Amino acid sequence: MIGPVQLNLPTPARALAIVAHPDDAEFQCGATFAKWAAQGCVVNHLVCTDGAKGTWDPHADTRALVATRKIEQRRAADVLGSTGEVVFLGAVDGELEATLARRSEVAYWIRVLRPDVVLAHDPWQRWRLHPDHRAAGFLACDGIVAARDPHFYPKHGIPHHRPSTLLLFETEEPNHAEDVEGYADVKIEALLAHTSQHESTMYITDGDRTQRDVFAKRIVDELTACGRIAGVDHAECFRRIDEL
Repeated sequence: MIGPVQLNLPTPARALAIVAHPDDAEFQCGATFAKWAAQGCVVNHLVCTDGAKGTWDPHADTRALVATRKIEQRRAADVLGSTGEVVFLGAVDGELEATLARRSEVAYWIRVLRPDVVLAHDPWQRWRLHPDHRAAGFLACDGIVAARDPHFYPKHGIPHHRPSTLLLFETEEPNHAEDVEGYADVKIEALLAHTSQHESTMYITDGDRTQRDVFAKRIVDELTACGRIAGVDHAECFRRIDEL
């Protein structure tokens, strides 16, 4: 059920996307990040897995793919205008689990990067198939709780930090939207920077221009659908939680 939707946070000083794979942030909040970066926000990425399974080629050199996806993620962040960090936790793609050790890692980076806003997968989405998205969502939520309280992980040796807002994307019940009119092209360009994913995720083979245009239209259509909920032309939608 979709109820009233609030529009636009004040531009945060710092934001952090905690995602399962390289390219997840660009798909789910790329236009929001581009808008905030243009307004002076320090945008950061925390990528939980190595993306090693992001290919349909059964003979692919997965170690080479991991290296490629790191390069692509940094390039995509640059396209969005990010001036923050791109951090890779390096969990094996498809094997991410919301363990206490991983929670400590996530809490550590929240404390280091000190975001005002955290963006993450909604772990409570019904019928979600990909285990990494579930795990990354729970790690983000659990990591916020651990990062905010001083008696979690004192071995970190750095001050605790409480973000102001959590925005969960891929949510079934959005209550917040960011107006991203004018940022669709930047989002698409950042996604296309993930060249290794053109075939398996974007259905673009050998740089086919028609397929590329179809992909771009898909992204614009998604922004339009979210915008319709919020009463604007283009938007990205989230479940907003403020009492952290």
